[in-house]
Amino acid sequence: MERTWGRYVSVTPVWAQPVTSMPHPVIRRSLCAALVLLTLAGCDRAPSAARGSASAVPVQVAVAMQQDVPRRVESIGSVQALRSVSVKSQVDGVIAEVHFQEGQEVKLGDPLVTLDRRPFENALLQSRAALATAKAQAAQAAADAERYSHLDQQSAISKEAYAQYRTKAETTQADVQSREAAVANAELLLGYTEIKAPISGRTGQRLLHEGALVKANDNNFTLVSINQLAPIAVTYAVPERVLDEIRAAAAAGQVTVGVTDRSSGIKRENGRLEFIDNTVDPTTGMITLKATFANEDQALWPGRFVYVVTQTGIDAAAIVVPTTAVQNSQTGATVYVLKPDSTVELRTVTIARTDRDTTLLTTGVKAGETVVTDGQLRLLPGVKAEPRAPSGAPLTESPAASRPSKT
Repeated sequence: MERTWGRYVSVTPVWAQPVTSMPHPVIRRSLCAALVLLTLAGCDRAPSAARGSASAVPVQVAVAMQQDVPRRVESIGSVQALRSVSVKSQVDGVIAEVHFQEGQEVKLGDPLVTLDRRPFENALLQSRAALATAKAQAAQAAADAERYSHLDQQSAISKEAYAQYRTKAETTQADVQSREAAVANAELLLGYTEIKAPISGRTGQRLLHEGALVKANDNNFTLVSINQLAPIAVTYAVPERVLDEIRAAAAAGQVTVGVTDRSSGIKRENGRLEFIDNTVDPTTGMITLKATFANEDQALWPGRFVYVVTQTGIDAAAIVVPTTAVQNSQTGATVYVLKPDSTVELRTVTIARTDRDTTLLTTGVKAGETVVTDGQLRLLPGVKAEPRAPSGAPLTESPAASRPSKT
């Protein structure tokens, strides 16, 4: 019972109300609206699922090729002159004449510089005069020794006197030999006044001119530098992990070296590996190699940087796919293969190695099969796929029909 304004009103508890009582009108309208929404959603889901299962996923594809792929080691190197000489004077003197121009091609033995010859010519004349005097004295001493030898045989002079004559003859003869050596040295020094090219090559900047005084073997004075440009060398470094492969290929005569100039794009493929350093740099883990090129047209220039490719062999008849077709998963490398019925199949593959933007496979894919290169995230095994061009337009012909011929 509940008391209201002085009188009692009977109130029935909620738990005691009849089961057949209807809910509040607001609650009733909400339940109806929810039921309608659930019904519409259920009706719409089935057509959507049907449409999703029927539509093909757009993908980009490529054809697996069977071709010969070279094994290459790429690096960056620098061009160096095979031989470089700084020409200096071997005697003191004044430059009388210069016979070359800057940047000129010279041959071995070509005259470069002539020094003032007069001091050396005078020294040669003095040496020859001293030689003549020594020869005359030696002839006189030899005649005296011969004459007194007969007197010694007759015991007409003492042994001591004869020994003195014989010693004088031998001494003067030795002096003749000394004077002859002095003449030869004077002739040699005179020859040093004609400075000639020690190698064939291209001259650099002329550092001294006529009238300049040069010192013998002075590190502060260089007449000119000559670089040999043909043949020429390229020095580069490779990681130590490929050292055994390069050495084995070099022993078999299979190593070839190619370079590409970074600025001009000029390529040379006829390089020959000439040198492998005797130690690996412990700080970088790299080892230095040197290759030579004929460079008859002098396209390679000392000091320039080039891209170097060392080829150690060829993988014959390898299955090649674009690297973008290979996906990594918990089970290993996988590739989606587009089958003739336009469905895709997920295959596990074995990678031999990667070469630039292509990957060599040993198992999992055959030559001529079509692999998916883009759009793998939207695929599942058995799903239909539609090959499309990079622009998004459908392909007008199958990838297999447009693939290049096998090399």
